[in-house]
Amino acid sequence: MWLKSRYWQMVKEFGGILVGSIICALAFVLFINPYKLVPGGVFGICIILHHLYPSVQVGTFGYILEVPILILSAVCLGSKVGVRTLIASYAVPFFMNLFSSWFYPTVEALEALDPAQLLDGRIDLSNDKILACLLGPMLMGIGTVLIIKGKASSGGSDVIAMIISRYVRTKFSSALLMVDGCVVLAGLLVIGLGIGSSQESSGSWVLSIYSLLCIYVASRTVSYMMTGSKNDKIMFIITPKQTSRLRHFILHDLDRTATCLPCSGLYKEEDKQMLMLVIHQKEVDYVTTRIKNFCPETFIVVSDAYDAYGERWRKLPEPNELVMR
Repeated sequence: MWLKSRYWQMVKEFGGILVGSIICALAFVLFINPYKLVPGGVFGICIILHHLYPSVQVGTFGYILEVPILILSAVCLGSKVGVRTLIASYAVPFFMNLFSSWFYPTVEALEALDPAQLLDGRIDLSNDKILACLLGPMLMGIGTVLIIKGKASSGGSDVIAMIISRYVRTKFSSALLMVDGCVVLAGLLVIGLGIGSSQESSGSWVLSIYSLLCIYVASRTVSYMMTGSKNDKIMFIITPKQTSRLRHFILHDLDRTATCLPCSGLYKEEDKQMLMLVIHQKEVDYVTTRIKNFCPETFIVVSDAYDAYGERWRKLPEPNELVMR
């Protein structure tokens, strides 16, 4: 029975990696590549390189760049390159090349990444690039989350940022911002201003604004799908004393329980009680209003709860189970 459940779990994870790779590839082929958007990361570099060498597809540059990045990850970070990561790293460029060859009618249209000829112009958003900046990164974020939930990584700029963070002694977030910023700047110079390229420039500095919007939308999509909307709230209720009405309200009216901690005020040094209570966001106004009615001297702090496990909440994860919300 355990082997059967384990088998289906692996099927779901590898299936998630495959579906996530397809969604990411569609995001690039349909909404990002045709409009020369540069959403940071490795594929942002690939889009710039394709602009310089149109005969080589964006996905092919992905193949070329993923190999040294995986080697750097193993040598500089000492990380093991797993089968899942290898699948994800090469599935995205594979499907990207496959869909590109299907969706463009001619080799010339494919080299130019002409949106007017993509699927016979049915989804040409040349006059609505803002919509492309929303749809593309949203799909890319959804695909990325499916890959991550499959316990894989598609590599990319995060590996470069980790290396910079380790050897330059800077925060990972700062290193990642620096890497993606350099990619966007390179896109502005090569594609936007046409420096070093024989092709026509495509919109000057406006390209960078679109690219930054892509990065923001993709990151927010990933964040929302991984952590949710933070619907659970932690409420800290500090009272001079635990009243029977407050206890009755939490246990019976609210049908919850709470953790009671003894504490004291710093100014008056009076003994107090602090209750830690987990509730849903929609219950915040109701709880604060009721408490104010029968215990107006109460001090309340409400904060986001990343996740809540246990009785009446989510089931505790199994050992070694990767939890991504």
